[in-house]
Amino acid sequence: MKFPKRYLVVILTFISTSVCYIERVGFSIAYTVAADAAGVNQSSKGTILSTFYYGYACSQVPGGWAAQKIGGRKVLLLSFVLWSSTCALIPLDPNRVFVMVIARLLVGVAQGFIFPSIHTVLAQWVPPHERSRSVSLTTSGMYLGAAAGMLFLPSLVKYRGPQSVFLAEAALGAMWSLLWFKYASDPPRSEHPKATAAGFGESMLPIKGSQKLKLENGGSSVRTTKIPWKKILLSLPVWAIVVNNFTFHYALYVLMNWLPTYFELGLQLSLQEMGSSKMLPYLNMFIFSNIGGVVADHLVTKRILSVTRTRKLLNTIGFIVASIALMAIPIFRTSGGAVLCSSVALGFLALGRAGFAVNHMDIAPRYAGIVMGVSNTAGTLAGIIGVDLTGKLLEAARTVDSSLSSAESWRVVFFIPGLLCIFSSLVFLLFSTGERIFD
Repeated sequence: MKFPKRYLVVILTFISTSVCYIERVGFSIAYTVAADAAGVNQSSKGTILSTFYYGYACSQVPGGWAAQKIGGRKVLLLSFVLWSSTCALIPLDPNRVFVMVIARLLVGVAQGFIFPSIHTVLAQWVPPHERSRSVSLTTSGMYLGAAAGMLFLPSLVKYRGPQSVFLAEAALGAMWSLLWFKYASDPPRSEHPKATAAGFGESMLPIKGSQKLKLENGGSSVRTTKIPWKKILLSLPVWAIVVNNFTFHYALYVLMNWLPTYFELGLQLSLQEMGSSKMLPYLNMFIFSNIGGVVADHLVTKRILSVTRTRKLLNTIGFIVASIALMAIPIFRTSGGAVLCSSVALGFLALGRAGFAVNHMDIAPRYAGIVMGVSNTAGTLAGIIGVDLTGKLLEAARTVDSSLSSAESWRVVFFIPGLLCIFSSLVFLLFSTGERIFD
Protein backbone atom coordinates (compact mmCIF):
# COMPACT_ATOMS: atom_id res chain seq x y z
CA MET A 1 0.00 0.00 0.00
CA LYS A 2 1.34 3.42 -0.95
CA PHE A 3 2.30 5.67 1.97
CA PRO A 4 -0.05 8.72 1.85
CA LYS A 5 1.80 11.93 1.00
CA ARG A 6 0.01 13.89 3.73
CA TYR A 7 1.56 11.59 6.36
CA LEU A 8 5.03 12.35 5.02
CA VAL A 9 4.28 16.08 5.17
CA VAL A 10 3.08 15.77 8.79
CA ILE A 11 6.20 13.77 9.75
CA LEU A 12 8.46 16.41 8.19
CA THR A 13 6.66 19.22 10.04
CA PHE A 14 7.07 17.18 13.26
CA ILE A 15 10.82 16.96 12.63
CA SER A 16 10.94 20.70 11.88
CA THR A 17 9.47 21.65 15.26
CA SER A 18 11.86 19.20 16.98
CA VAL A 19 14.87 20.86 15.36
CA CYS A 20 13.59 24.36 16.23
CA TYR A 21 13.26 23.53 19.89
CA ILE A 22 16.63 21.83 20.02
CA GLU A 23 17.93 25.22 18.88
CA ARG A 24 15.99 27.17 21.52
CA VAL A 25 16.89 24.88 24.43
CA GLY A 26 20.44 24.64 23.11
CA PHE A 27 20.91 28.39 23.15
CA SER A 28 19.55 28.62 26.70
CA ILE A 29 21.97 25.95 27.93
CA ALA A 30 25.03 27.18 25.99
CA TYR A 31 24.45 30.85 26.78
CA THR A 32 23.81 30.15 30.48
CA VAL A 33 27.15 28.33 30.76
CA ALA A 34 29.03 31.03 28.83
CA ALA A 35 27.30 33.89 30.67
CA ASP A 36 27.94 32.39 34.12
CA ALA A 37 31.60 31.94 33.22
CA ALA A 38 31.73 35.61 32.16
CA GLY A 39 29.99 36.81 35.35
CA VAL A 40 26.82 38.10 33.67
CA ASN A 41 24.02 38.87 36.20
CA GLN A 42 20.55 37.29 36.15
CA SER A 43 18.77 40.41 34.85
CA SER A 44 21.16 40.74 31.90
CA LYS A 45 20.78 37.04 31.16
CA GLY A 46 17.02 37.48 31.08
CA THR A 47 17.35 40.35 28.62
CA ILE A 48 19.48 38.32 26.18
CA LEU A 49 17.31 35.21 26.55
CA SER A 50 14.18 37.27 25.79
CA THR A 51 15.70 39.06 22.75
CA PHE A 52 14.82 36.10 20.52
CA TYR A 53 11.14 36.70 21.21
CA TYR A 54 11.20 40.31 20.00
CA GLY A 55 12.23 39.12 16.55
CA TYR A 56 9.85 36.17 16.81
CA ALA A 57 6.90 38.45 17.64
CA CYS A 58 7.59 40.78 14.71
CA SER A 59 7.39 38.03 12.09
CA GLN A 60 4.32 36.04 13.23
CA VAL A 61 1.62 37.94 11.34
CA PRO A 62 3.89 38.65 8.32
CA GLY A 63 4.67 34.93 8.35
CA GLY A 64 0.98 34.06 8.18
CA TRP A 65 0.44 36.62 5.41
CA ALA A 66 3.42 35.32 3.40
CA ALA A 67 2.28 31.71 3.80
CA GLN A 68 -1.21 32.72 2.67
CA LYS A 69 0.11 34.56 -0.39
CA ILE A 70 3.03 32.46 -1.67
CA GLY A 71 2.53 29.16 0.14
CA GLY A 72 3.56 27.75 3.50
CA ARG A 73 5.91 25.20 1.92
CA LYS A 74 8.20 27.86 0.43
CA VAL A 75 8.11 30.15 3.46
CA LEU A 76 8.96 27.27 5.80
CA LEU A 77 12.03 26.36 3.74
CA LEU A 78 13.23 29.97 3.64
CA SER A 79 12.84 30.25 7.41
CA PHE A 80 15.03 27.22 8.07
CA VAL A 81 17.75 28.38 5.70
CA LEU A 82 17.89 31.81 7.39
CA TRP A 83 18.08 30.73 11.02
CA SER A 84 20.47 27.84 10.31
CA SER A 85 22.84 30.21 8.50
CA THR A 86 22.74 32.66 11.42
CA CYS A 87 23.61 29.91 13.93
CA ALA A 88 26.52 28.76 11.77
CA LEU A 89 28.01 32.23 11.31
CA ILE A 90 27.56 34.03 14.66
CA PRO A 91 30.04 33.41 17.53
CA LEU A 92 28.76 32.85 21.09
CA ASP A 93 30.42 35.53 23.22
CA PRO A 94 28.44 36.99 26.18
CA ASN A 95 30.77 40.00 26.27
CA ARG A 96 29.78 41.04 22.73
CA VAL A 97 26.28 42.06 23.72
CA PHE A 98 25.39 43.88 20.50
CA VAL A 99 26.36 40.87 18.35
CA MET A 100 24.36 38.52 20.59
CA VAL A 101 21.29 40.76 20.43
CA ILE A 102 21.40 41.02 16.62
CA ALA A 103 21.95 37.25 16.26
CA ARG A 104 19.02 36.35 18.50
CA LEU A 105 16.79 38.89 16.76
CA LEU A 106 17.64 37.36 13.36
CA VAL A 107 16.99 33.82 14.57
CA GLY A 108 13.74 34.99 16.16
CA VAL A 109 12.54 36.69 12.96
CA ALA A 110 13.38 33.62 10.88
CA GLN A 111 11.72 31.16 13.26
CA GLY A 112 8.66 33.40 13.54
CA PHE A 113 7.61 32.28 10.07
CA ILE A 114 7.64 28.60 11.00
CA PHE A 115 4.38 27.95 12.84
CA PRO A 116 2.11 30.11 10.64
CA SER A 117 3.63 28.29 7.64
CA ILE A 118 3.12 24.88 9.24
CA HIS A 119 -0.54 25.63 10.00
CA THR A 120 -1.04 26.76 6.41
CA VAL A 121 0.55 23.55 5.11
CA LEU A 122 -1.49 21.32 7.45
CA ALA A 123 -4.73 23.12 6.53
CA GLN A 124 -3.96 22.28 2.88
CA TRP A 125 -3.10 18.63 3.44
CA VAL A 126 -5.02 17.32 6.47
CA PRO A 127 -8.77 16.51 6.43
CA PRO A 128 -10.83 17.62 9.47
CA HIS A 129 -11.08 14.17 11.11
CA GLU A 130 -7.26 13.94 11.28
CA ARG A 131 -6.54 17.52 12.38
CA SER A 132 -6.23 17.03 16.13
CA ARG A 133 -3.68 14.23 16.00
CA SER A 134 -1.81 15.80 13.06
CA VAL A 135 -1.41 19.16 14.80
CA SER A 136 -0.66 17.42 18.11
CA LEU A 137 2.01 15.24 16.50
CA THR A 138 3.56 18.23 14.75
CA THR A 139 3.64 20.39 17.87
CA SER A 140 4.83 17.47 20.03
CA GLY A 141 8.04 17.72 18.06
CA MET A 142 8.73 20.88 20.08
CA TYR A 143 8.76 18.87 23.27
CA LEU A 144 10.75 15.94 21.92
CA GLY A 145 13.30 18.45 20.63
CA ALA A 146 13.42 20.18 24.01
CA ALA A 147 13.84 16.81 25.76
CA ALA A 148 16.65 15.78 23.41
CA GLY A 149 18.32 19.15 23.91
CA MET A 150 18.15 18.88 27.71
CA LEU A 151 19.55 15.32 27.55
CA PHE A 152 22.42 15.66 25.09
CA LEU A 153 23.45 19.31 24.85
CA PRO A 154 24.82 19.82 28.39
CA SER A 155 27.35 17.08 27.66
CA LEU A 156 28.17 18.65 24.29
CA VAL A 157 28.80 21.97 26.05
CA LYS A 158 30.94 20.24 28.69
CA TYR A 159 33.20 18.39 26.25
CA ARG A 160 33.18 20.60 23.13
CA GLY A 161 32.31 24.05 24.48
CA PRO A 162 29.23 26.29 24.09
CA GLN A 163 30.00 27.22 20.46
CA SER A 164 29.67 23.56 19.40
CA VAL A 165 25.95 23.75 20.16
CA PHE A 166 25.48 26.48 17.53
CA LEU A 167 27.27 24.41 14.88
CA ALA A 168 25.28 21.27 15.71
CA GLU A 169 22.00 23.20 15.47
CA ALA A 170 23.00 24.72 12.11
CA ALA A 171 23.80 21.25 10.77
CA LEU A 172 20.41 19.89 11.87
CA GLY A 173 18.64 22.84 10.24
CA ALA A 174 20.52 22.32 6.97
CA MET A 175 19.71 18.59 6.89
CA TRP A 176 16.00 19.23 7.47
CA SER A 177 15.98 21.87 4.72
CA LEU A 178 17.32 19.32 2.24
CA LEU A 179 14.63 16.79 3.24
CA TRP A 180 11.85 19.38 2.92
CA PHE A 181 13.13 20.59 -0.46
CA LYS A 182 13.25 17.03 -1.79
CA TYR A 183 10.03 15.53 -0.41
CA ALA A 184 7.53 18.31 0.39
CA SER A 185 5.00 19.54 -2.16
CA ASP A 186 1.65 21.30 -2.42
CA PRO A 187 -1.50 19.14 -2.59
CA PRO A 188 -2.53 18.24 -6.18
CA ARG A 189 -4.21 21.15 -8.00
CA SER A 190 -7.51 19.59 -8.99
CA GLU A 191 -11.17 20.21 -8.24
CA HIS A 192 -12.09 18.94 -4.76
CA PRO A 193 -15.74 19.88 -4.00
CA LYS A 194 -15.85 17.81 -0.80
CA ALA A 195 -12.48 19.06 0.30
CA THR A 196 -13.59 22.64 -0.35
CA ALA A 197 -16.71 22.18 1.75
CA ALA A 198 -14.68 20.63 4.57
CA GLY A 199 -12.01 23.29 4.38
CA PHE A 200 -8.83 21.61 3.20
CA GLY A 201 -7.02 20.54 0.04
CA GLU A 202 -6.64 22.59 -3.15
CA SER A 203 -9.11 25.19 -1.88
CA MET A 204 -6.51 26.24 0.71
CA LEU A 205 -3.69 26.89 -1.76
CA PRO A 206 -2.50 30.47 -2.48
CA ILE A 207 -4.86 32.42 -4.73
CA LYS A 208 -3.78 34.55 -7.65
CA GLY A 209 -6.46 37.04 -8.61
CA SER A 210 -9.93 35.48 -8.38
CA GLN A 211 -10.81 31.83 -8.84
CA LYS A 212 -14.13 30.04 -9.32
CA LEU A 213 -14.60 26.78 -7.45
CA LYS A 214 -17.19 24.14 -8.17
CA LEU A 215 -19.28 23.20 -5.15
CA GLU A 216 -20.76 19.82 -4.33
CA ASN A 217 -24.30 20.99 -5.13
CA GLY A 218 -23.28 21.99 -8.64
CA GLY A 219 -22.94 25.73 -7.98
CA SER A 220 -19.78 27.74 -7.75
CA SER A 221 -18.15 30.31 -5.49
CA VAL A 222 -15.52 32.94 -6.10
CA ARG A 223 -12.34 32.98 -4.06
CA THR A 224 -10.44 36.24 -3.79
CA THR A 225 -7.16 37.23 -2.22
CA LYS A 226 -8.80 39.57 0.30
CA ILE A 227 -8.10 38.63 3.92
CA PRO A 228 -10.87 39.56 6.43
CA TRP A 229 -8.52 41.27 8.90
CA LYS A 230 -11.23 43.22 10.73
CA LYS A 231 -13.42 40.16 11.26
CA ILE A 232 -10.43 38.14 12.48
CA LEU A 233 -9.25 40.80 14.93
CA LEU A 234 -12.75 41.43 16.35
CA SER A 235 -13.70 37.75 16.71
CA LEU A 236 -14.19 36.52 20.30
CA PRO A 237 -13.33 32.89 19.39
CA VAL A 238 -10.04 34.18 17.92
CA TRP A 239 -9.33 36.08 21.13
CA ALA A 240 -10.08 32.96 23.17
CA ILE A 241 -7.30 31.24 21.21
CA VAL A 242 -5.02 34.28 21.61
CA VAL A 243 -5.41 34.39 25.42
CA ASN A 244 -4.71 30.67 25.78
CA ASN A 245 -1.73 30.84 23.44
CA PHE A 246 -0.31 33.66 25.58
CA THR A 247 -0.67 31.64 28.77
CA PHE A 248 0.67 28.41 27.28
CA HIS A 249 3.81 30.12 26.03
CA TYR A 250 4.29 32.18 29.18
CA ALA A 251 4.48 28.97 31.20
CA LEU A 252 6.49 27.08 28.58
CA TYR A 253 9.09 29.78 27.96
CA VAL A 254 9.58 30.57 31.64
CA LEU A 255 10.19 26.89 32.38
CA MET A 256 12.31 26.34 29.28
CA ASN A 257 14.59 29.31 29.97
CA TRP A 258 14.67 29.33 33.78
CA LEU A 259 14.20 25.70 34.86
CA PRO A 260 17.96 25.04 34.38
CA THR A 261 18.67 28.01 36.70
CA TYR A 262 16.07 26.76 39.21
CA PHE A 263 17.75 23.35 39.32
CA GLU A 264 21.23 24.83 39.69
CA LEU A 265 20.51 27.75 42.08
CA GLY A 266 17.13 26.99 43.65
CA LEU A 267 17.89 23.33 44.35
CA GLN A 268 21.70 23.44 44.19
CA LEU A 269 21.84 20.67 41.56
CA SER A 270 24.08 20.24 38.51
CA LEU A 271 22.37 19.61 35.17
CA GLN A 272 25.08 17.08 34.27
CA GLU A 273 24.54 15.20 37.54
CA MET A 274 20.76 15.06 37.06
CA GLY A 275 21.22 12.79 34.04
CA SER A 276 18.12 11.91 32.03
CA SER A 277 15.64 13.18 34.65
CA LYS A 278 15.99 16.77 33.41
CA MET A 279 14.41 15.81 30.08
CA LEU A 280 11.30 14.23 31.63
CA PRO A 281 9.13 17.40 31.61
CA TYR A 282 9.58 17.73 27.83
CA LEU A 283 9.23 14.01 27.19
CA ASN A 284 5.96 14.18 29.12
CA MET A 285 4.79 16.99 26.86
CA PHE A 286 5.54 14.84 23.82
CA ILE A 287 3.47 11.96 25.22
CA PHE A 288 0.52 14.03 26.46
CA SER A 289 0.35 16.14 23.31
CA ASN A 290 -0.21 13.03 21.21
CA ILE A 291 -2.64 11.55 23.73
CA GLY A 292 -4.67 14.76 23.51
CA GLY A 293 -4.70 14.63 19.72
CA VAL A 294 -5.81 11.00 19.56
CA VAL A 295 -8.50 11.47 22.22
CA ALA A 296 -9.85 14.62 20.51
CA ASP A 297 -10.10 12.97 17.09
CA HIS A 298 -11.76 9.91 18.66
CA LEU A 299 -14.37 12.04 20.45
CA VAL A 300 -15.13 13.99 17.26
CA THR A 301 -15.01 11.09 14.76
CA LYS A 302 -17.20 8.79 16.91
CA ARG A 303 -19.55 11.73 17.55
CA ILE A 304 -19.24 11.30 21.31
CA LEU A 305 -18.86 15.07 21.66
CA SER A 306 -19.15 17.98 19.26
CA VAL A 307 -15.98 19.71 18.09
CA THR A 308 -16.76 22.66 20.36
CA ARG A 309 -17.23 20.53 23.51
CA THR A 310 -14.17 18.43 22.69
CA ARG A 311 -11.94 21.50 22.41
CA LYS A 312 -13.32 23.01 25.63
CA LEU A 313 -13.04 19.75 27.60
CA LEU A 314 -9.40 19.05 26.76
CA ASN A 315 -8.38 22.69 27.11
CA THR A 316 -9.96 22.97 30.56
CA ILE A 317 -8.52 19.72 31.91
CA GLY A 318 -5.07 20.57 30.59
CA PHE A 319 -4.88 24.12 31.94
CA ILE A 320 -6.47 23.51 35.37
CA VAL A 321 -4.22 20.55 36.22
CA ALA A 322 -1.20 22.50 34.90
CA SER A 323 -2.05 25.48 37.14
CA ILE A 324 -2.01 23.29 40.26
CA ALA A 325 1.29 21.66 39.30
CA LEU A 326 2.97 24.99 38.48
CA MET A 327 2.11 26.49 41.85
CA ALA A 328 3.34 23.33 43.60
CA ILE A 329 6.86 23.44 42.06
CA PRO A 330 8.52 25.58 44.79
CA ILE A 331 6.85 23.54 47.54
CA PHE A 332 8.91 20.44 46.73
CA ARG A 333 12.58 20.96 47.56
CA THR A 334 14.01 17.83 45.94
CA SER A 335 14.99 17.13 42.34
CA GLY A 336 12.33 14.40 42.12
CA GLY A 337 9.58 16.71 43.36
CA ALA A 338 10.57 19.54 41.01
CA VAL A 339 10.82 17.20 38.03
CA LEU A 340 7.45 15.61 38.88
CA CYS A 341 5.63 18.95 39.19
CA SER A 342 7.20 20.48 36.09
CA SER A 343 6.47 17.26 34.16
CA VAL A 344 2.79 17.29 35.18
CA ALA A 345 2.51 21.02 34.43
CA LEU A 346 4.04 20.83 30.97
CA GLY A 347 2.36 17.51 30.14
CA PHE A 348 -1.13 18.82 30.82
CA LEU A 349 -0.40 22.11 29.06
CA ALA A 350 0.48 20.00 26.03
CA LEU A 351 -2.77 18.06 26.45
CA GLY A 352 -4.58 21.39 26.40
CA ARG A 353 -3.20 22.13 22.94
CA ALA A 354 -5.75 19.64 21.59
CA GLY A 355 -8.17 22.42 22.55
CA PHE A 356 -6.92 25.89 21.65
CA ALA A 357 -4.05 25.03 19.28
CA VAL A 358 -6.14 23.00 16.82
CA ASN A 359 -8.96 25.53 17.01
CA HIS A 360 -7.29 27.77 14.38
CA MET A 361 -8.17 25.24 11.70
CA ASP A 362 -11.68 24.64 13.09
CA ILE A 363 -12.81 28.25 12.86
CA ALA A 364 -10.70 29.44 9.91
CA PRO A 365 -9.17 26.64 7.81
CA ARG A 366 -8.46 28.96 4.86
CA TYR A 367 -6.82 31.56 7.10
CA ALA A 368 -5.24 29.14 9.59
CA GLY A 369 -1.78 30.63 9.04
CA ILE A 370 -3.09 34.17 9.57
CA VAL A 371 -4.97 33.30 12.78
CA MET A 372 -1.97 31.29 13.98
CA GLY A 373 0.25 34.31 13.29
CA VAL A 374 -2.03 36.55 15.36
CA SER A 375 -2.28 34.13 18.29
CA ASN A 376 1.39 33.19 18.19
CA THR A 377 2.28 36.89 18.34
CA ALA A 378 0.56 36.89 21.73
CA GLY A 379 2.43 33.72 22.64
CA THR A 380 5.69 35.38 21.70
CA LEU A 381 4.87 38.48 23.74
CA ALA A 382 4.43 36.06 26.63
CA GLY A 383 8.00 34.91 26.02
CA ILE A 384 9.29 38.48 26.04
CA ILE A 385 7.36 39.41 29.18
CA GLY A 386 7.75 36.14 31.06
CA VAL A 387 11.45 35.49 30.49
CA ASP A 388 12.49 39.10 31.13
CA LEU A 389 10.14 39.55 34.10
CA THR A 390 11.43 36.35 35.70
CA GLY A 391 15.00 37.65 35.50
CA LYS A 392 13.95 40.89 37.21
CA LEU A 393 11.96 39.04 39.88
CA LEU A 394 14.96 36.86 40.70
CA GLU A 395 17.32 39.82 40.77
CA ALA A 396 14.93 41.52 43.22
CA ALA A 397 14.76 38.32 45.29
CA ARG A 398 18.54 38.43 45.70
CA THR A 399 18.10 41.30 48.17
CA VAL A 400 16.55 38.78 50.57
CA ASP A 401 18.28 35.58 49.46
CA SER A 402 21.55 36.19 47.62
CA SER A 403 21.90 32.53 46.60
CA LEU A 404 18.27 32.19 45.32
CA SER A 405 18.13 28.82 47.07
CA SER A 406 14.95 29.43 49.11
CA ALA A 407 11.46 28.46 47.99
CA GLU A 408 10.24 32.00 48.64
CA SER A 409 12.64 33.38 45.99
CA TRP A 410 10.88 31.31 43.33
CA ARG A 411 7.26 31.30 44.52
CA VAL A 412 6.05 34.29 42.45
CA VAL A 413 7.89 32.97 39.37
CA PHE A 414 5.66 29.87 39.29
CA PHE A 415 2.46 31.37 40.72
CA ILE A 416 2.08 33.85 37.85
CA PRO A 417 1.71 31.20 35.08
CA GLY A 418 -0.42 29.08 37.44
CA LEU A 419 -2.97 31.86 37.90
CA LEU A 420 -2.87 32.69 34.19
CA CYS A 421 -3.85 29.07 33.41
CA ILE A 422 -7.01 29.37 35.51
CA PHE A 423 -7.99 32.67 33.88
CA SER A 424 -7.33 31.39 30.33
CA SER A 425 -9.34 28.20 30.78
CA LEU A 426 -12.35 30.31 31.84
CA VAL A 427 -11.97 32.55 28.77
CA PHE A 428 -11.86 29.51 26.46
CA LEU A 429 -14.94 27.98 28.12
CA LEU A 430 -16.91 31.21 27.62
CA PHE A 431 -15.92 32.34 24.13
CA SER A 432 -14.48 29.50 22.01
CA THR A 433 -16.27 27.48 19.32
CA GLY A 434 -15.44 24.53 17.11
CA GLU A 435 -17.59 25.77 14.26
CA ARG A 436 -16.18 27.26 11.05
CA ILE A 437 -16.79 31.02 11.20
CA PHE A 438 -14.53 32.26 8.37
CA ASP A 439 -15.35 31.21 4.76
